Amino acid sequence: MAPSTPLLTVRGSEGLYMVNGPPHFTESTVFPRESGKNCKAYTFSKDGTLFAWGNGEKINVISVTTKGLLHSFDLPKAVCLEFSPKNTVLATWQPYTTSKDDTAGIPNLQLYDLKTGTCLKSFIQKKMQNWCPSWSEDETLCARNVNNEVHFFENNNFNTIANKLHLKKINDFVLSPGPQPYKVAVYVPGSKGAPSFVRLYQYPNFDEPHAALANKSFFKADKVTMLWNKKATAVLVIASTDVDKTGASYYGEQTLHYIATNGESAVVQLPKNGPIYDVVWNSSSTEFCAVYGFMPAKATVFNLKCDPVFDFGTGPRNAAYYSPHGHILVLAGFGNLRGQMEVWDVKKYKLISKPVASDSTYFAWCPDGEHILTATCAPRLRVNNGYKIWHYTGSVLHKYDVPSNAELWQVSWQPFLDGIFPEKAITYQVVPSDVPSEEPKAATAYRPPALRNKPVTNSKLHEEEPPQNMKPQPGNEKPLSKTALKNQRKHEAKKAAKQEARSDKSPDTAPAPAPQSTPRNTVSQATSGDPETDKKIKNLKKKLKAIEQLKEQAAAGKQLEKNQLEKIQKEKALLQELEDLELGI
Repeated sequence: MAPSTPLLTVRGSEGLYMVNGPPHFTESTVFPRESGKNCKAYTFSKDGTLFAWGNGEKINVISVTTKGLLHSFDLPKAVCLEFSPKNTVLATWQPYTTSKDDTAGIPNLQLYDLKTGTCLKSFIQKKMQNWCPSWSEDETLCARNVNNEVHFFENNNFNTIANKLHLKKINDFVLSPGPQPYKVAVYVPGSKGAPSFVRLYQYPNFDEPHAALANKSFFKADKVTMLWNKKATAVLVIASTDVDKTGASYYGEQTLHYIATNGESAVVQLPKNGPIYDVVWNSSSTEFCAVYGFMPAKATVFNLKCDPVFDFGTGPRNAAYYSPHGHILVLAGFGNLRGQMEVWDVKKYKLISKPVASDSTYFAWCPDGEHILTATCAPRLRVNNGYKIWHYTGSVLHKYDVPSNAELWQVSWQPFLDGIFPEKAITYQVVPSDVPSEEPKAATAYRPPALRNKPVTNSKLHEEEPPQNMKPQPGNEKPLSKTALKNQRKHEAKKAAKQEARSDKSPDTAPAPAPQSTPRNTVSQATSGDPETDKKIKNLKKKLKAIEQLKEQAAAGKQLEKNQLEKIQKEKALLQELEDLELGI
């Protein structure tokens, strides 16, 4: 039996409702529309069979398959909802308050049994950040961070703490995905000159002297993000500082670390300086993609040895999204960028399409691995709210624009378990659509009044780097790094200059044949016999050599001055002049 199409849930000032997924896009009868602006939160269960939402009075839970109401909880202030992985428990959170006499706080984190509808346990959870307990996929284990300790509960028995992981000032932890044995990554920030560190443990081995599976310490870290791969064999750690003391970046400073459960660890060497915008694992757990560097940002796929596999070059991007099957990668520039997307076939590293989703604040892959959702939501942007459904080949299949007096707050796909939708072969043919395509307006660069009636120059602020396969080809040498290529060009330029100096000293001697690797601006060393012409040729060569060096600096990311850019533009004219002089020899 073919799986049903994922539903789309929409929450905004027009109310809460569901829309059928591709190809119909009609309002769904699974969930009757809730009008009004009181819905603060909604969530699906991990398998998409249950749906919970709050309407400002109660938290209701329905079955998506039978469309029947299962439970209703009297929680008017709840703003966060989450199902446990096997739909046994519903966790709810509301803002923390104290009692009238200010002596004790009121428990604001509730855990409800979805079979009986009773409250299993209530906890005090002051912060909204990391409010939800973390369950293992089989619900054997559940963990919470309490007063710098990680408390573990087994089989949803929340009255007894089965185990504790105690380290001084544990700031954050992440449970590993997948089956047993369970692993946990913990982060402890540095203090009094001691470094911060991330450690990996296997449950329940916490107390032995060498219990940690792996340990990685670093000094530059005010906060970290820890990302397990799907097979729970390794963790990527993005360590961030709030302030870059060198003053190079407004965004602070970030470093990327790799830690494996077998004890291996490494700093991932990123070839371009600047912020790390996004890091994401492929579902295969063997590769990850990082988007990093000052704009235009680089994007690179690395293997488990932290060696680059494929470099996508530079472009206007700050996010990466692998499809659920891991066979397609989308690189995108959202937020303060124009919404340009690059859709890549990961197996062939071939570009599929380059759609533009202007003003987008949200992106999500459909569980079927074929469709993409982009949306513009409030409060990030309060104008032009709406959403679009795309096919990965670049065509817009459905578009909804919210009326100008309304807002869109949230939109998301109904989740499905892995394996429900089979992986389909990638197509490069654009899928036909009834939605008329909108050509994005070409943004013209600002020109000061003094230059508006003058011819446009084609100078670029940044020299964009093309995509490059970093895998060593069989029978070929390993590709040279950017620094090695730069050094090689310098060496060749020096060699050519020496050759030129020798020919100038001995004009009667026949010139030696130029090496094959000589740069194109180096020409044959014959003399004209006219000292004036020889002098002109020599000066032209000097200018062309200086231009070559400026181009190398621009390629390395250095920002050139206006007069330097003008020098580069004169290269063609200088080459022509040199050619004319030599033809007259």
